[in-house]
Parts: sequence; C-alpha cells; structure tokens
Amino acid sequence: MMDEERMAAALAARNQEADISGVFDVTSKADAAIGSRRLGEAIQFVANAPIVGYDVRAAMVRYGAFGNPSLRATDCARLWEKFGEALLRL
Repeated sequence: MMDEERMAAALAARNQEADISGVFDVTSKADAAIGSRRLGEAIQFVANAPIVGYDVRAAMVRYGAFGNPSLRATDCARLWEKFGEALLRL
C-alpha cells in the first residue's frame, strides 16, 4: 500500500512522461498497445480501464528516472480516488 509521501510525490510528478505495460484487452483477447502519456493521464487510464473492458491486474506504470518505483493498478486506483482531476492539471 502506498504511503502519503509516495502519493504526494506521484501527484507532483503528474506531468512527467509515463509508460503503461501489462494491460490486457478483454474484447480482442490481446495485450493492449498503450502509448506513452503524462503520468496523471496514465494513472487515470489504469484506474478506469476495467470499466471499459481492460484487465489491469498485471499493469505497471513507469515514470521518472530509472529506479523510480513503478505504480501498480491498485496504486493507480488509490491515487485516482484521492486526487482525481488534480492529476490531470498541467
């Protein structure tokens, strides 16, 4: 579970470039090719993806410098719940 400090750091990094991997499209039964996007948008996507037919159990969001902790689907859901649209602000 993410602590408050790590959550605040992710919010502060919301405009950094992020890559999403491990998303499975249930409809086409294939790995989904998700392009790079801002971290805030990546968090929103992973948090809401199950609603539109994606399996995100294996999803990882990578951002920032090498060695920065990756975000799992549960982290994204928690961040989206706590910060919502603040993650999308420039």
